[in-house]
Parts: sequence; structure tokens; C-alpha cells
Amino acid sequence: MTGKFILASASQIRSQLLSQAGLEHTVQPARIDEDTIRDALVAETASPRDIADTLAEMKARKISEKQPDALVLGCDQVLDHQGRLLSKPATSAEAMQQLKDMRGGRHMLLSAAVIYENGKPLWRHVGQVRLHMRDASDGYLEGYVDRNWHSIQHAVGAYKLEEEGVRLFTRIEGDYFNVLGLPLLELLSFLTLRGDLER
Repeated sequence: MTGKFILASASQIRSQLLSQAGLEHTVQPARIDEDTIRDALVAETASPRDIADTLAEMKARKISEKQPDALVLGCDQVLDHQGRLLSKPATSAEAMQQLKDMRGGRHMLLSAAVIYENGKPLWRHVGQVRLHMRDASDGYLEGYVDRNWHSIQHAVGAYKLEEEGVRLFTRIEGDYFNVLGLPLLELLSFLTLRGDLER
């Protein structure tokens, strides 16, 4: 990386993906009121794609205003289940209900990324993945939530595909990096074309 690159997210998996790809960066989470912003956008009937994009942009802009000389990456991920947005579960009971509602059906994960520099947007992308969940039994789901609550309470939809959550699914259509919350290939392509990464 030729210049300063900041990830405006507290997500450990996003930071790990950047590091594994050889992209040096610092982490500086943006403090925004995501719930209030999301609720306002839902009330305005914004699409899930626009909600993810707006939240990612607000995070990038907030840090870019403080660090104008850096490239700042803001990210957000939303889960669209039959037109309804699901958030991170607040309780294990809520996680159980989300999983029961989604089992046997299909939902979408939308992973937005926006890069800012000097307080202005340079690049944006929203990756989409379709996930087909198996019709798991109540017993399995209860055990799954009990075993994994410490981890899945931080995950939209109450699962992590890189962990036991993979057993909830029968098919995934789309880029695995988008499931993890970062359109990594598109990001690396942009930075390479721009000259920030070696061709």
C-alpha cells in the first residue's frame, strides 16, 4: 500500500481479510448511531442495498473528515429476508427466532464498501450473496445457539459461515468474501488499478 489506509470498522474478520491479502492498514472504528439511521431509512422505504451503502458511506466519511490524507474504507452488511432487514440478535432468544424464521428458505446478504479520501467518496461497491438455509430441527438450532452464542451475537442473522454456521446451509450463490462482510476482490482490483497496490 503506497499511502495510509484506514478501516473504519471494528470487525475483526474484515481486518483479518485485509491483512491476509497483504494490505497494510490501521483500524479506527467510526462511531455512528447505526440503529437510528437504519430505522430512518427503513421508514423512508429505502432498499436494503441503499441502506447498506448509506451506512458504509457514513462510516467512511466520519473518519475521512478526521484523517483527510488517508484512504478510508467504510463497510456495512445487511441481511434481507423476504424484504425485512435482520440485525445482530440482542438475545439468544432473538437469535433462535431469526434462525427459525429463515430455515428452509432463502435470504440475501448485501455487503457494502465505500472508500473516502479528503472527505469525498472515491469508490463504492455492494456485493450480493443468496443463501439457502436447510430446514434444521428446533433441537439442532437450540444447541447451535447455545454452543455459539458468544460468537453469533455479533453476526447479522445469528450465524457465521466460517464457523459451525456453515452447517445451516445447503447452497450459497455468490462470493464468499461478501458473506464475511467485505467485497474483497473488487476492493483489491480498485486499489491495484489506482496504483495503491503493485500491479
